[in-house]
Amino acid sequence: AELPRGLEIGAVPVREDPRDVLIVHAGGDLAGLPVHARVGTSSLRRAAQLKCLRPDIQTEDLRGNLDTRLRKVELGQYDAIILAAAGIHRMGWNERITAYLDPTEFLPAIGQGALGIEIRSENEAVQRLLAPLHDPDTAVAVQAERSFLKELEGGCQVPIAGYARVLNGQVQLTGLVASLDGEKIYRQTRTASCDRAQSLGCDLARELLDAGARRILDEVYRTAGVH
Repeated sequence: AELPRGLEIGAVPVREDPRDVLIVHAGGDLAGLPVHARVGTSSLRRAAQLKCLRPDIQTEDLRGNLDTRLRKVELGQYDAIILAAAGIHRMGWNERITAYLDPTEFLPAIGQGALGIEIRSENEAVQRLLAPLHDPDTAVAVQAERSFLKELEGGCQVPIAGYARVLNGQVQLTGLVASLDGEKIYRQTRTASCDRAQSLGCDLARELLDAGARRILDEVYRTAGVH
């Protein structure tokens, strides 16, 4: 979303862990879940990638605040649930995580784990105070991810994921667009100089659209009655 006039992002602190995590009722990891396991998630992105990796798994809707979701899996209402590592870390509940999902294989949401501190543009005093908190690498990575999402005109109706990181002075971005059933996945990784983070996101989005992702977006939006 565009910021209102007169506001800007004053700082982007160091990113928390961007990964998704698995909380399994009986312990273990994704490969160890039983056939037809019930996995709770409210995310279309997570559900589509799960169905791609484990077509046998049954994804079920998961609602409630963080402790409510954790309680549901502990009570056995689900065999496992998937959550963002960042939220659990910030609550200090790391010991409840049973497995981390590799972000290069199971792509996180755009900007997952990152924070942006919004301030008034003319407030130079606050800008100076926030300057030590700003992490350029995180800011570059999030810029690439957000431009990818913006170029796709993505919304919550479509499984879209993106993960960028700065490696050896360059920004590497992996983007994904998937069908709701996880049967069709368009995914690619590209690298550019950090000063081209925004154009990198746009270029990767167009590449996936041309490869076939446009059909997924058109179908989902047509079904949802938007666009």
